[in-house]
Parts: sequence; structure tokens; C-alpha cells
Amino acid sequence: MLGVAGLLGSGRTSLARALTGVTKAEAGIIRIEQTDVSLDSPRRAMSLGVVYSSENRQRDGIVAELSILDNITLALQSERGVFRRIPPASRRELAASWVDALGIRPADLDRPVGTLSGGNQQKVLLARLLALSPRVLVLDEPTRGIDVGAKVEIQNLVGELADNGMSVMFISAELEEVLRVGDRVAVLRDGRIVDTVAAGEMSSAALLALVAQPDEDQE
Repeated sequence: MLGVAGLLGSGRTSLARALTGVTKAEAGIIRIEQTDVSLDSPRRAMSLGVVYSSENRQRDGIVAELSILDNITLALQSERGVFRRIPPASRRELAASWVDALGIRPADLDRPVGTLSGGNQQKVLLARLLALSPRVLVLDEPTRGIDVGAKVEIQNLVGELADNGMSVMFISAELEEVLRVGDRVAVLRDGRIVDTVAAGEMSSAALLALVAQPDEDQE
């Protein structure tokens, strides 16, 4: 799991959006398993197993008025296309399996997602992405605005995914959180990755000093 740390305006979200086809990268190379790829749209990224959870789950994530069932199966149905509808029984079975696996509460598939707590809304978003069987999961502020207990649950869930072989990019403004969940931490300043450090060798104070350090050419 790669944590990403940087001050406000350092380019954390821009990096996530460029790596997942939401915005076009202005420069650089994106390489998946030794092959250079062009990610010019989220659909293209998803076809290569790269999925994205936005920092703004209310605006870019959940569809509040739709049910847990519909929200979880939304991306998978979109990937299959309008002419390959997922059978209703399969949809319910799939959604129920993720509700159980991620501990989404209440476990009512027909409940509107907008009525759930922030933590459970985030779990629904994770379920939607995981239903696509991705190889790379890019999470931008996945624990923002949720209570402490739900935050720990999300961190543990993502940690289990990484332990089971999924590549995860975890972006957070909370440096302690980045160090807690990441194996390595990429440090961003002014839109550039200036360093990558082992999370286990850093304290939050040391990481803060690193992200806030001015570039030599700007001194």
C-alpha cells in the first residue's frame, strides 16, 4: 500500500485523477506491468483494472436516492453495457455478498444510500469498486468526515485488500493515517513526487517536516 502525503495544493488529488483517467496527464508515463498505457478516461482505466474513489463521495460517489443494491452494482452494470443486464437475482446476490463482507449496516439492500452514516456510505463505494475485481485501488481521502470507529474499519478493510495482493494508493491529509496504513509514503510538493520513504521509518513529525520543506530552487 502506497500512502500519499502532501500539503493542501501539493497535487494529491490531481495525481489520483490523472492516474485513473479522470483528467488527462500533462506529462509523464503511466505504466502497468511494464507496459506503457494511455488512460484517457475512467472507463479505459477500469478496463485495465484501475479504479478511483473521489475525495467527495457526496458529489462524485454515492447516488443518495438510489438503494444500496443499485449503488453497489452501478459500475459493474455500466461496464457490461445496457444490452447485457445483470439478472436481478444475481444483482441481489452480489450486493448481499459485499454488504456482508464489508459489514455495511443496516444490511437492507433496498435502503437509500443517502440515509446511511458516512462510514457505511464509504463502504458502499468500496463495494462498488471491488465488484469490478480491480488490480489497483486509488482512494482519495476515504476516511474524511466519518467517525473514529468507522475510520478504523475502513483502514482495516483496505489493509486486508493490500495484504491479499491488491495494489492500493491511499491519499490522506492526515499524516498519522498515511503512516499507519501505508507500507511506503510518496511525498508531494508543487505537483511533483519529491521523495518516497518507508512508513515504518518515519514519525508524523518527520513526515510533516518533509512535506513542508521548501524546494531548494525556491529558497
